[in-house]
Amino acid sequence: MLIQNEIGWFLRLKDFVIVYRKVQMAKRLVVFITSLMVLVFIAGCPPRESEPVEPSKSGILKPEPAKPEPNETKPVGFELVEVTPAPSEPNQVDPDEVEPVYIKPDEITPEKVESVESEPNEVEQARAEPNNVEPNEPKLRPTVSFHDKFAEVLKTFVDDKGMVDYKTLRRKRLDIKALLQEFDNLDPNEYRTWPKEDKIAFWLNAYNTQMLNIITENYPIRSSRILRLYPGWGPNSILHIKGIWRDYKFLVMDEEFTLAEVDRRFFRKEFDDPRIFFAISRASLSSPPLRNEPYYGYKLNGQLDDQVKRFLSSPMAFRTDKEKQRVYLSSLFQSSSYGKEFISKFAIDKKFKDHDPATRAVLNFITNYVSRDKVSFLEVGKYSVKFMKYDWTINDGS
Repeated sequence: MLIQNEIGWFLRLKDFVIVYRKVQMAKRLVVFITSLMVLVFIAGCPPRESEPVEPSKSGILKPEPAKPEPNETKPVGFELVEVTPAPSEPNQVDPDEVEPVYIKPDEITPEKVESVESEPNEVEQARAEPNNVEPNEPKLRPTVSFHDKFAEVLKTFVDDKGMVDYKTLRRKRLDIKALLQEFDNLDPNEYRTWPKEDKIAFWLNAYNTQMLNIITENYPIRSSRILRLYPGWGPNSILHIKGIWRDYKFLVMDEEFTLAEVDRRFFRKEFDDPRIFFAISRASLSSPPLRNEPYYGYKLNGQLDDQVKRFLSSPMAFRTDKEKQRVYLSSLFQSSSYGKEFISKFAIDKKFKDHDPATRAVLNFITNYVSRDKVSFLEVGKYSVKFMKYDWTINDGS
């Protein structure tokens, strides 16, 4: 009986030992699994301090890992995503396996990126090249169309000597009237903003267009046999067109004008530049030649100087005779015509003392445009001034 009791205790002790060992093994397994889970969790956590964002050479940002609060967030590219402390689902992506979200350079906001480096040879699209304007290139000018339309008329019907094909141009009378209408359509408020040179060019073109309009309306000229007997009133004289300067009206910026009014109000008074008198057409042989291009503000000074030189190169405008000690001038330089208009800018008392103030101013003006030997004769030579008769024969090149 005693032996049986001892055997029983031994068997129970053996069972206890087996259970104990199983318990110990279970504890170790639990510790092992716990430690393994801790290591996995630690391995998946981001470092405490993140490196600053550096733009790559390609212009694409590297992801900047953010520092999350414990058990609250995890990094996904540049956004912070809320994460609950619950265990991961079987198919959940491990943080180490998350690919960064790349952002194209044009999607980067200024708050995130301060600068983006480019390759040394990469073209910078945003940098504007400077405007390479030559010194003599025209600057921005009034956006008007009548100058260019007038250019086509002058180029087609006017030769380099200022002679006009009126016979052919007469068939284009409607085009001339349509061109005049554009001068009328201009807004006066826009005109007031223009520089002086553009205003002068505008009125010169308007004046010359109206002169062509008047001549084509009266071509061929019908003359009176009685009036032909008067000096300068030949059969083809434009003086046979009655009221050519005072009776023919046209509209500019919705205001009525005549050629005489434009001449008096603008060319003589407002602009005060005698060179203008050699740019307006009088449609006659003794007139300064009609230029076969319009006047433009951006090159007006050169055009006016050229017109003066062309006019003075004609023997019908200026010539000297040293043998007879005489200087011949166009009647346009007489005091009764434009002579007095030169005084305000070219008056002089130190030279040309044998002549009246208006003639002195005219001679002083001319010395700027003729050859050196003629200048010498005008300044120190002994001579008288004679004004030539004006030939009003039409400048017809038909």
